[in-house]
Amino acid sequence: MADLLDRWRAAARGAGAKPGADTTRAGEQLLSRWREPHRHYHTAVHLTAVLDVVDRHAGLADRADLVRLAAWCHDAVYDPRAAGDANERDSATLAGTVLTELGVPAPAVAEVRRLVLLTAGHVVAPGDRDGELLCDADLAVLAAPPAIYDRYAAAIRREYAHVPEPAFRVGRAMVLTGLLALPALFRLPPLAGRWEQPARNNLRRELATLTAAGPPAD
Repeated sequence: MADLLDRWRAAARGAGAKPGADTTRAGEQLLSRWREPHRHYHTAVHLTAVLDVVDRHAGLADRADLVRLAAWCHDAVYDPRAAGDANERDSATLAGTVLTELGVPAPAVAEVRRLVLLTAGHVVAPGDRDGELLCDADLAVLAAPPAIYDRYAAAIRREYAHVPEPAFRVGRAMVLTGLLALPALFRLPPLAGRWEQPARNNLRRELATLTAAGPPAD
């Protein structure tokens, strides 16, 4: 926790938070959201993984600290029962509130909000290096080795335990099909070259499993 809070405070300072602002309390409140009991994949482990990718490739961003803050906020609101992009919109709103209270300049707050909203569909305009880095980091798990990917998929299923199996298969298949329909899952050249094909292989493998499965046993 201390390491994560240090990273949060550094990013907030880099984005222009006012000296004396209670960045520690704000970070603790965000972490408490990432540790909600209904989360199984969208946890502090996912947050750390996204931040690690951003840190490793920070030189590819225009304003890496804003990407880091967007990573902190992008799933800060996560309700598996929410419809559409409600979680992303609510997370963007929360980001605006938290960062404004810390004195982060309004243009930087607006940019973090914009970045958070990109994670709803992961559609990024060419040349948007900050958006590319955030979305690539958010989707990095898709390119994981198959065993790790399978644990990710199982964790997503646990988050949607309230959804009956047939309905989950249909909904999850739609998500996977939408991802496969993207022209590219990863945009930044250092990441796209390594991750694009493994990610598509994982997605196709899970999709085949979902569509091949028969009705659940009584």
